Amino acid sequence: MEDVNKVDINRQNSGKRMRRRKRMMSVYVISVVLLVISVGVTMCFTFLFNVDKIIVSGESETYSYMQIVESSGVRAGDNLFRMNTDKAEKQILDDLLYVETANVERDFPSTIKITVTRCIPAYNIQYDNGVLLVSRQGKILSNNDFYTDIDNLPIIYGFEPAEMEEGKALKSVNSNKFDAFLQIISRFDRDDNKQIESIDITNEYDIIVNYRNGLVFSMGNWSDVEYKLDLAQNVMRDENVIGKKGYLTMIGSNQCSFRGNGETETNTTVTTTGSTTTTTETVTTAVDYDYNDYGYDYNDYGYDYNDNGYDYNDYGYDYNDYGYNDDTQW
Repeated sequence: MEDVNKVDINRQNSGKRMRRRKRMMSVYVISVVLLVISVGVTMCFTFLFNVDKIIVSGESETYSYMQIVESSGVRAGDNLFRMNTDKAEKQILDDLLYVETANVERDFPSTIKITVTRCIPAYNIQYDNGVLLVSRQGKILSNNDFYTDIDNLPIIYGFEPAEMEEGKALKSVNSNKFDAFLQIISRFDRDDNKQIESIDITNEYDIIVNYRNGLVFSMGNWSDVEYKLDLAQNVMRDENVIGKKGYLTMIGSNQCSFRGNGETETNTTVTTTGSTTTTTETVTTAVDYDYNDYGYDYNDYGYDYNDNGYDYNDYGYDYNDYGYNDDTQW
């Protein structure tokens, strides 16, 4: 007789039902989770996390609490998730001229925090048709036909502004000059700009800085402006230079030389290599410069134009005393 294999049909059917049930359960669970998420997201964007408190802080002497809130566009009942904080910040800066920076942030579950800083006038930017009053971070505050003398603000010549509208960020048609200006701004953010009387960037390859203590710094081109200003400061603090007037001149990329004005000229050169600073001093023959005119001081050196007959207006000799032909030039 042949062996008979018995198959438990009920057991096979039971296994299939269990697998089918597990699949259905997974689908059910996923559906429930998606539904819960959808309901939660909907509630977050509608019923929950709505603004019921707006906090304004920072320096806002010029504008009131309500002026800042109104400019932001934020209203009680606005949803925190749906709010565009970048847009709110831009609206504040566009509407309120004397706000330098604005930061709008969410504080869950229902608060908006607005932090502002006030504009600090920092520069007079002279251009062909007037003078721009500019903040420390380059925001145009006014367009005048005069220099604004607030705390002896430094004057910047030769910038060539591309934008003159109040409230806009200052830009130049010359990218090199704009790069130099950005570096100057960065430097002034951490240093006292009252030391500098004017900066001339008419020639971006030969930038001239005039200090209020009577020093004139020829820094060369627009590259590494911050570093060059730091180097000039180091020279001015040197014991051989303090209290003197004269010229500071960049030599190469890491040296700054001082040429004094007096009976004895002292050349002081400061060199930096990494964190090391080296000072050298050389005494030479006196040369007396008139730094206001950037030329020789003829009064101190005794040129008598009437007796000696030099006619400096015509760039020739005084022909009455010396009898030379008027057409002769020298």
